Amino acid sequence: MPKGRWETLMARDGHEFACYLAKPDGRARGAVVIVQEIFGVNEHIRSVVEQYAALGYLSIAPALFDRIGRNIELNYTPDQATLGRGYMLQIERADALKDIAAAIAVVRHAGRVAVIGFCWGGQLAWYAASRLGVDAAVSYYGVRLWEALDQLPTAPMMLHFGEQDAHTSPEQIAAIQAAFPAGIYHLYPAGHGFNCSVRPSYHPESAQLAGERTAQFLAQHVG
Repeated sequence: MPKGRWETLMARDGHEFACYLAKPDGRARGAVVIVQEIFGVNEHIRSVVEQYAALGYLSIAPALFDRIGRNIELNYTPDQATLGRGYMLQIERADALKDIAAAIAVVRHAGRVAVIGFCWGGQLAWYAASRLGVDAAVSYYGVRLWEALDQLPTAPMMLHFGEQDAHTSPEQIAAIQAAFPAGIYHLYPAGHGFNCSVRPSYHPESAQLAGERTAQFLAQHVG
């Protein structure tokens, strides 16, 4: 599997931040921007970057928490989750999107670009698909998407939800589907965070199926 490395980028407002970048072994099929959960660009997110590089995509994850502090990596304990939510609330959405836009610009030379986000990143992937001119987007258990229905994605988008996710009710998912019927929706017999192998909520069967569906979606819309 390709190994990544840390690089430094600059957003259009002059903010410098770290990103984790992994290159495919051969010519890139396109590019993927991975958007973090509330736990930073930690070991899990870095492994996701490397996973998509192994599939042939130039892959990058911007460290969004660099807006408030450097080298913030959290684990999945309740205390760390509380800390991560506090960090998230300190970051303006517009600033996070500036960092994502800078990451998109850096990998655009590889071809078409998709954004894949998890949890908080899943919400930001929705906004990226509506504002940043990406070619595709994927949201894994994106939080509070029902609050974003005034800005619908203009890019093709796939959304993965767990049926047992306490953060998103069936009624809220139905509202998202009604507002954005062009989206591709998948439900899994799992809870929030089911894709992350180091979380207690990890559900391997759902993670594998979601990964296969995402790979097919990327092949169709990115390359």
